[in-house]
Amino acid sequence: MAAMERRGSTSGLRDHLGYWLRRLSNEVHASFERSLAQRGVTVAQWCVLIALYRGDATTPLEVARFVDVDGGAVTRLVDRLVAKGLVARRADPSDRRLVRLVLTDRGRALTPELAAIADLNDARFFDPLPDDERATFAALLARLLEARGIDAAGRWQDRHAPRHLKGETPDG
Repeated sequence: MAAMERRGSTSGLRDHLGYWLRRLSNEVHASFERSLAQRGVTVAQWCVLIALYRGDATTPLEVARFVDVDGGAVTRLVDRLVAKGLVARRADPSDRRLVRLVLTDRGRALTPELAAIADLNDARFFDPLPDDERATFAALLARLLEARGIDAAGRWQDRHAPRHLKGETPDG
């Protein structure tokens, strides 16, 4: 009887939003990882490539801050990307102590393909939500992240806003 009382008053694993959020995150990540593996790239490596491609970061320190990993991890990621011929290290002409990361021609050609894979993966998981629900989900996620001190402001929220809020008409 005591065990039954404890079970009834104690929340279970599946009663927690964090559990379900982690399950969803794991599914999204694993699917993306499998798709990227076909191109010989990991999710972590893609994060570096897309940050460089879009100009969000150009130094190892900027990459570490942008993708929220430690500097040692970035060094190992960049080493692997250099070995794959996707990234090169260049001395900054104005300060030779500073290292700039640049995409090679191969990296510049591959990164948009990887971004398209990311877009397809997002669509696979989030297209079941109508535009307004997806926008609400993005806004709620941003609010929860911001409450934990994580800067979630950015273009990703704009991408998920309903078309009418972006000034688009129903016909396109």
